[in-house]
Amino acid sequence: MLFRVITLFTFALALIFSSCAPEHSQIVLAEFGNQKIKMGEFEKAYANNAGGYEQAAKDSLSKLKNFLNLYVDFRMKLRDAFVRGFDQDSALQHELNNYKEKVGETYYIENKLVDPAIHRLYERKKWELRVSHIMFRPDSSGDAHAKKMAEEILDSLKNGANFADMAKKYSEDKFSAPDGGDIFYITAGELPASFEDACYATEPGHFYPHVVKTRYGYHLIEVTDKRPRVPEIRASHILVSYYNKQGKIDSAAAKATIDTVLEKLKAGDDFAKLAKEYSDDPGSKDRGGDLGFFQIRQMVKPFAEAAFDLKNIGDVSGIVQTRFGYHIIKLTGRKPYPSFEDSKEELKKIYKQQRYQEDYDSLVAGLKTKYNLKTDPEAINEVIKDCDTLKVGQQNPELESISNKTLITYNGGSMTVGEFIKKFYSYLDYAERKINPALINDAVNRVSGDLLVNMEALNLDKTDPEFADLMENYKDGIYIFKLQEDEVWNKVKIDSTKLYDYYLKNKKNYVWPDRVEFSEIYAKTDSAIKSYYNMLKDGQNFEMVAAKYTERPGYKEKGGNYGLQDVSSSLLASSAFKLDKSGDYSEPFTYEGGYSIVKLIKKDPSHEKTFEEAKAEVSGAYQEIESKQLESDYINRLKELYHPQIFYNKLEEAFKTGK
Repeated sequence: MLFRVITLFTFALALIFSSCAPEHSQIVLAEFGNQKIKMGEFEKAYANNAGGYEQAAKDSLSKLKNFLNLYVDFRMKLRDAFVRGFDQDSALQHELNNYKEKVGETYYIENKLVDPAIHRLYERKKWELRVSHIMFRPDSSGDAHAKKMAEEILDSLKNGANFADMAKKYSEDKFSAPDGGDIFYITAGELPASFEDACYATEPGHFYPHVVKTRYGYHLIEVTDKRPRVPEIRASHILVSYYNKQGKIDSAAAKATIDTVLEKLKAGDDFAKLAKEYSDDPGSKDRGGDLGFFQIRQMVKPFAEAAFDLKNIGDVSGIVQTRFGYHIIKLTGRKPYPSFEDSKEELKKIYKQQRYQEDYDSLVAGLKTKYNLKTDPEAINEVIKDCDTLKVGQQNPELESISNKTLITYNGGSMTVGEFIKKFYSYLDYAERKINPALINDAVNRVSGDLLVNMEALNLDKTDPEFADLMENYKDGIYIFKLQEDEVWNKVKIDSTKLYDYYLKNKKNYVWPDRVEFSEIYAKTDSAIKSYYNMLKDGQNFEMVAAKYTERPGYKEKGGNYGLQDVSSSLLASSAFKLDKSGDYSEPFTYEGGYSIVKLIKKDPSHEKTFEEAKAEVSGAYQEIESKQLESDYINRLKELYHPQIFYNKLEEAFKTGK
């Protein structure tokens, strides 16, 4: 329904209040009956269709007049819909409420949670922070000891202890502890939410003043640097491995080789050429050492640090040592920070994976307080008892006896056990799962949350002007579609005699193009197609060769036959049409990454279509003519009823506020 409304009535999206100055926005451009169309409303409508106010202000007066004519017709239709009582039509109101519920929930979550979160994430990801941490893991006895240790070390830090020293001594992250807790540069969306929040709340050179809990344990966090983030760089490298050709470690020889390479580079030798000659990285040496684009944490720390410290395209590092050997790195590209719109979908993906559920749960907790939602523990226990042998979807007669028992109450309503079970069973991810107390309690929380979000959605048009406008636009679209059905589409009558008469008058418009029927033998290699061509020259049947050898998927069983094709549809068809007589075949020619031979079966030169062949097109054209006439008749009836007056001279003031 939404698609058809948008397709047919895009200007219905324009009915919102104007933000223009009152004296300008109140200029009356048209009147019909007791209705007025004012400048503010018109400008907003036109700007929405023109692509914005800036573009609208550039358009000609004739365009404004044409649109005003259409807009007056549109508004008269809406008035007619009201007179016909569409606002009291139960079917239309049901459709409108369904739309409000479905779109409202998405709109509410997007605007309340997702949109603010991804904007915050986008701003954070403009920066990267160098972070150190001290981690304490819970033991078999629980969290208490780890938390106590973290709090004691935090007190030491507050009293002047060195963070790096404490990390080396106490951190249970064995990867970062030897480096004083350094986990290198991070950016938003890479670490647990609580850890990330603490990092971005801390200034460089300081530690976060509280213990931070994640699923890994308890952390103390220090930020040692903050800098604008470069999302990705492109680099090439020359690697000289510690291992010699005999597979033994010979770091001295490796160092001597990399020193030689560095001297050659300083002397002006080509980096790519030296990479091909000296590099021990089989994945990049043949590409002149090119590693493509990569992010900072995709490489080992010493390599990444040196690569991302290079400032200008073409800069070359000194010798960098990693666990793989000695490297020399050349910066060859840098990606700028992308726009929000270009990042939007990826930001949503990160948010949904990392923070959404926690934020949603927090939102629902607030709504439970707002609506004073309560659940009946006794009713929940009865549901658990009556479902303990079931899988989701199965019924138990015992549930019938409590189906009318109230399970959930909230300001303005309640939900019975029967209603809960129906909703519970509708969640596809619960399907066929064995029911147990944990699943029931999870479902109660989920159903409660969805119920309250739905409540907010149904009230959005009272609190959110943008959503109210959206609903008003959709309502207008529904009403006008109903009018078009009643006044135009349902009145179009297809008369076979009239169709045939229309065909006879216009049959020159219904013409087949030049067409050709042909078969093809296709091969991916030159040697194969030459072999098949020789078979044909030796007298073998074309269709039999095609049925046995053609490599075109789906065409062996058809003997290579394509049926009747428009000559201009492909090189195959045009090549076949150039052949002189049926049975002729072409020489091999290149086509679609391989080689083809085509055989002409028959030509079908351009000619007029018969009535039966053209019937669908004729019917479509005839219906369009009839529809336009019915639409014109309907508009004329409205004009006779409402006597619209249009003040075209006032349009000269459009998009010229202040005059």
